[in-house]
Amino acid sequence: MLFNSTPFIFLFLPAVLLGYFAIGRLGNHAAALWLALASLVFYAFGGWQFVPLLLASIAFNYAIGWLLIARKLRPGLRSIVLATGVGGDLLILGVFKYAGFFAANLDALFSTSFATNILLPVGISFYSFTQIAFLVDAYRGKVAHYAAPYYALFVSYFPHLIAGPILHHKDMIPQFERDGTARPDAHLILCGLMIFAIGMFKKTWLADGIQPFVALAFGPAPPNFAEAWIGALAYTFQLYFDFSGYCDMAIGISLMFGIFLPLNFDSPYKAASIIDFWRRWHMTLSQFLRDYLYIPLGGNRHGTARRTLNLMVTMVLGGLWHGAAWTFVAWGTLHGAYLCINHAWNRFCPILAPRLAWPGNLAAFALTFTAVVVAWVFFRADSLSSALLILAAMVDPARVALGYREMFAAAVIGLYALLAWCAPNTQEIMGYDHHDRTVGAGLDQWLRRPALIYAAGAVLGFGMLGIQQHSEFIYFRF
Repeated sequence: MLFNSTPFIFLFLPAVLLGYFAIGRLGNHAAALWLALASLVFYAFGGWQFVPLLLASIAFNYAIGWLLIARKLRPGLRSIVLATGVGGDLLILGVFKYAGFFAANLDALFSTSFATNILLPVGISFYSFTQIAFLVDAYRGKVAHYAAPYYALFVSYFPHLIAGPILHHKDMIPQFERDGTARPDAHLILCGLMIFAIGMFKKTWLADGIQPFVALAFGPAPPNFAEAWIGALAYTFQLYFDFSGYCDMAIGISLMFGIFLPLNFDSPYKAASIIDFWRRWHMTLSQFLRDYLYIPLGGNRHGTARRTLNLMVTMVLGGLWHGAAWTFVAWGTLHGAYLCINHAWNRFCPILAPRLAWPGNLAAFALTFTAVVVAWVFFRADSLSSALLILAAMVDPARVALGYREMFAAAVIGLYALLAWCAPNTQEIMGYDHHDRTVGAGLDQWLRRPALIYAAGAVLGFGMLGIQQHSEFIYFRF
């Protein structure tokens, strides 16, 4: 069930909200159970046959967590329990997401017939990583014992379940437990509707609107210079507004229930370095890779060579997390190399004089954006050979064919670039702060007007937009 579909907007979401606030009068446990059950219904629309797998994963990880939190186990036994939990999660993820990839590569190498087609459960990457973080924190003694309904809701919470963000227990479960969470708050509902409407606009009009230009580079015919750049840039902004729109819609939905989700997107194309880009793009995945992979590998504590290796391993695995294909490996490898170069530049190159700061920052911004566009070609391409063909066209200005179609596409892309680079993002417009649990703080005078009028306007706005088309979010594939 898509956030941008009429059944979700006009049937599922209102029914779940009304039930949540009605049952919330009985207490937080009842409200959490209702929301967890509604999340399972939501998940079933994407693949009902995988609901038992999700339930088994929740039960397994909750049991492992209980052993690590509630039982006083010997250090050696605690390590075994943790390894069992994390290993179980990785095994399930590996079987469903990567078994076919490895089998296909074995077939290609040894001319065998191991290749198999295993259907990928929706959202398995997100709920697996969410629970791995929970188990590691439980092992480190950073987790209190949570009641089963709250843990089940933490994992299955439908605004994040399909495409993130990757949740952290300390951000979410205390909110589920807080007295008064399941009581309707007109301010939060109104702000949630507005944020949802902004996200709907990004997805339906911006991301879906530019999609036809992507085929200029990634279509069946080899592109020329102009087509390659237009297609690559079109995909760059399609992915930007598609993912940004999803993040806004998830935050808006959650706000209606009185729950603040962590930010997952913060204008990454405004970054002037790859390091800054990864602080802004898919922020919860970046934090997970840093805290549960890069730092445990040694981080930057063992010299430059070890840090370089740790960065490369982390980013290659981060690429594989997105999908079982060599194109994602290449994308992760490229970003790992970018980060290594960025760190080397910060360490060895002199600080620019103040009079050169502005042109230096502009050059850094342009170089960062170009590097990101090049990497997105691998992210989007069907194969490494297709990606290399597109990149070859992008550096071959001799093959230029610039017609009205290309000029129109370039003008549209220019408008998208202005929006991404110059417009305030949603959290800036709405004053959203998930750390302080505040939203709409800068809109006090406006929000004091009759909330029903604005709520009705927001519902009408995103409802009409949602009727236009129901295309899937790009990150649903991961």
